[in-house]
Amino acid sequence: MRLGTRNSPLAMAQAVETKARLCAAHGWSEDEVELVPVMASGDKVLDRPLSEIGGKALWTKELDAWLAEGLIDASVHSAKDVETIRPDVFHFAAFLPRADRRDALVGAANIAAIPQGATVGTSAPRRAAQLLNLRPDCKVVTFRGNVATRLGKLKAGEADVTFLAAAGLERLGQSDVGNPLPSEDWLPAAAQGVIALECRADDAEASANLAAIGDAQTAAELTAERALLAALGGTCHSPVAVLCQGDLDTLTMQAAVFSPDGSERVAGNVTFAANDHGAVAELARDLLSRASIAVTEHFTGGK
Repeated sequence: MRLGTRNSPLAMAQAVETKARLCAAHGWSEDEVELVPVMASGDKVLDRPLSEIGGKALWTKELDAWLAEGLIDASVHSAKDVETIRPDVFHFAAFLPRADRRDALVGAANIAAIPQGATVGTSAPRRAAQLLNLRPDCKVVTFRGNVATRLGKLKAGEADVTFLAAAGLERLGQSDVGNPLPSEDWLPAAAQGVIALECRADDAEASANLAAIGDAQTAAELTAERALLAALGGTCHSPVAVLCQGDLDTLTMQAAVFSPDGSERVAGNVTFAANDHGAVAELARDLLSRASIAVTEHFTGGK
């Protein structure tokens, strides 16, 4: 089985984890799963925010082309980097058990401990808006690149603090870096901490092989979070945060949308039967109905 992956250190670590799980589940030898790395467009341009150069598709388009052509059998994605609307020819066959969904703050113990007037490096609209909502004294500068690149920029003094996904640090064996922020107070990104496995919709064999390592609870949370993004009409420009937890029967979702400068925050929550995405869509409508144009102009769900 050929697994396509971005060639960044974190993406390769996720592909290695996927390979190990497949071999364990099916009794395969290691040489029965091949990792096929690609340099994604999103990894080539690091001096501008992703939203300015093509959005999340820059993480997926090379793998999508290979998958469509049959050069690989499946793609290994960081789920939060995958566009909300995907081509019908592809199918999410499995989501691996969710890792830590929290953000880690690097350079300070917590949000309150960030020095007054500090420069904060991030290219994520959610992180920037959520920070400025709590700490309008801070200045946000663009920070892109893999974990090592961003830590190097921080060490070089390009910013005082930055954010990294705790799951990524864990997968790279760097759990001692940064301070995880409580997810109830600092809401994470949709799909954060999840590895998504995608194959061609007509490839029943690949789908079955991948499904054997999927996690049902993660799938329930992730599909609900992606349903929220779809109902909001969110893009890579849209500051939105969401926390979805529960069990296979009932989920509780906390969500917030922001103006990019953090001056406005609109939050809500809902408890619903798993897979009842109508309740999720209603939460999206409620959030947008209570938001001003400073927020809604970055979402299409209310239009």
